[in-house]
Amino acid sequence: MRNIEFETLFQQQFSSFWNDLNEADKNALCSNTHTAVYCKNEHIHTGSGCTGVIIVKTGCLRVYLLPEDGREITLYRLFPGDLCMLSASCVLQSITFDVTVSAEQESTCSVINGGIFAEISDRNLSMKNYALEQAVARFSDVMWVMQQILFMSFDKRLAIFLWDEMIKNNSPVIRMTREQIAKYTGSAREVVSRMLKYFASEGIIENSRSGITVLDKQRLRRLTL
Repeated sequence: MRNIEFETLFQQQFSSFWNDLNEADKNALCSNTHTAVYCKNEHIHTGSGCTGVIIVKTGCLRVYLLPEDGREITLYRLFPGDLCMLSASCVLQSITFDVTVSAEQESTCSVINGGIFAEISDRNLSMKNYALEQAVARFSDVMWVMQQILFMSFDKRLAIFLWDEMIKNNSPVIRMTREQIAKYTGSAREVVSRMLKYFASEGIIENSRSGITVLDKQRLRRLTL
């Protein structure tokens, strides 16, 4: 008997191919999925292993690179409803670089066994296409991050980050530490502090212990262009 909770989730998440699967494959996916609760800052996936296909139900996960110099480079974040394929290298064997996934806050996720997902997708073209589309979309995010780091000045990168956070949270107040912002922008804490101090001196933002408040949205927006 299939787990009704997972079947309902998959009907929504995998609407493009769920009805193409036979009953045995639907049963296999449901019976090889479990719910996992991760604590804040807990590591979920490290390296190129096959942790599984992760679907975020609550909370937020961060996917990042950890180069030898120890400076974390955030590739993207996953919010409720998002799916992570890079944590399942056995599904997409062309993934040859190591990524780390950790919980940005306490998070509840559904984790599908990567081997089972790969086995079923190998014989179902619609499912394979879905997995590839998910990976391509995330690689676009990765390339955008690399483009920012390689070709953009840091003031523009920081402005883009602050603008995106403000829009995402629908609030001019960004409650993050300098260290967190450094991780998300692929920079050093000292560099972030200097640039935020400069933005504050220009009247664009206000720094406080509780976070950063955007004072001049128009000027911040111009810096992103």
